[in-house]
Amino acid sequence: MRAYVAVTDREWFRFLRLRPDLHEVNFWQPGGTRQFRALSVGQPFLFKLHYPDHAIVGGGYLRHASALVPTSLAWEAFGEKNGVDSLAEMRRRIEGYRRIPTDSHATTCQK
Repeated sequence: MRAYVAVTDREWFRFLRLRPDLHEVNFWQPGGTRQFRALSVGQPFLFKLHYPDHAIVGGGYLRHASALVPTSLAWEAFGEKNGVDSLAEMRRRIEGYRRIPTDSHATTCQK
């Protein structure tokens, strides 16, 4: 069986950890232009924190992957399941990773 280890930031993890009532999350990638094909539906998707933590902190099973353009579409579809409390915060995080404004790129989503 294949599994995928996705590197994520501590804030995304902390935000979602405080919401145990969520049964799915959206793992978005700030590049957002390529279709995720590393796994098939039902295969394990693990979450690993960036440096300095380097720890696997959770996981689930891939249910669906798609590219959502613009970022606001990902917010409309998943809301807080994106790991943030607002679209503005989601855009701020993406800009921090991409170093470009978010209105010109997609967000790839896995749930």
